[in-house]
Amino acid sequence: MEQRKIFDMAVIGAGPVGLFSVFAAGQLGLNCVVVDGLDEIGGQCAALYPTKPIYDIPAFASVTGGELIERLHRQAQVFEPHFLLRRRVKNIHKIPELFEISLDDGTHVHAKTIIVAAGAGAFGPNRPPLVGLTQYEPEHVRYSVTQPQIFKNKKVVIAGGGDSAVDWAVLLSEYAEKLHVVHRRDRFRAAPSMVQKMKQLAADDVISMHVPAQLSSVHGESGILTHVGIKQADEEKLLEADILLPFYGLKHDMSDLEGMGFEIIDGGLVVDSETMTTNIPGIYAVGDVARYPHKLKLILTGFAEATQACHQAFHHIYPDVALPHEHSTTRGKPGLS
Repeated sequence: MEQRKIFDMAVIGAGPVGLFSVFAAGQLGLNCVVVDGLDEIGGQCAALYPTKPIYDIPAFASVTGGELIERLHRQAQVFEPHFLLRRRVKNIHKIPELFEISLDDGTHVHAKTIIVAAGAGAFGPNRPPLVGLTQYEPEHVRYSVTQPQIFKNKKVVIAGGGDSAVDWAVLLSEYAEKLHVVHRRDRFRAAPSMVQKMKQLAADDVISMHVPAQLSSVHGESGILTHVGIKQADEEKLLEADILLPFYGLKHDMSDLEGMGFEIIDGGLVVDSETMTTNIPGIYAVGDVARYPHKLKLILTGFAEATQACHQAFHHIYPDVALPHEHSTTRGKPGLS
């Protein structure tokens, strides 16, 4: 990315509402950069609930979180957004007619407007306390899955006992050469039907279960993972591994936004419900992070908020340009297939 490229809009958060914000902005001719702390797009939908059905998305009787993100990404890609993943916003400065957004990797993004679609705050993985773990990220140690095919013929270790661990153990068993599941106890906090499928795969020797057990170490060379150490009872052993997936949940953190001058109530940004404008002109909040009276925390609510915010952002950038209302059928097809 160019050092001083100026975007019409910076979208903070690559969850479903953030992705739809890119599309809504693109429909108005605004280009976007998207910043997210995770190494994959999708927020909670992709990281925690990729296989869980969602029933309140219009036109879908049922759609999984993963499929919803894939479709929203495809829709947004028409307008060629620039994605900056594995980065968190550390500060926002107002400079003449622009916002300068400082990221935790030392880079800066310049945008005329900002949409905060950060959900419950910045997401970050709950990393297991293993020495040298980060040197294998993000290629060999991952905290989310969006493309199961990359696990084809790989030796995979999944750690955790929740929905994500169990769901992906079942699904990735179709791709992996060898798949291990490590959990500290024999009880899993996941849908019983999926737990049963996983245990049946273990009985059929498709999956190797290590319970109760805990991760103890990671081993490799030159940033390439070769083994994962586990401790089971008083015995420690090494599992051959190409990829480690520690599914210990995500931590929510609003602290990044707290020192930037926003009005914050109940862990969210206060907005005008008619414009989605925060107390800082030119910055809007949509989705679960937005706070106003009678707020409904639904994905479909966030979609409507994103559209409203993008229209307001257009007026902020082009105050003297009339923006007549047009239906998408009037504008024409934006290159979707």
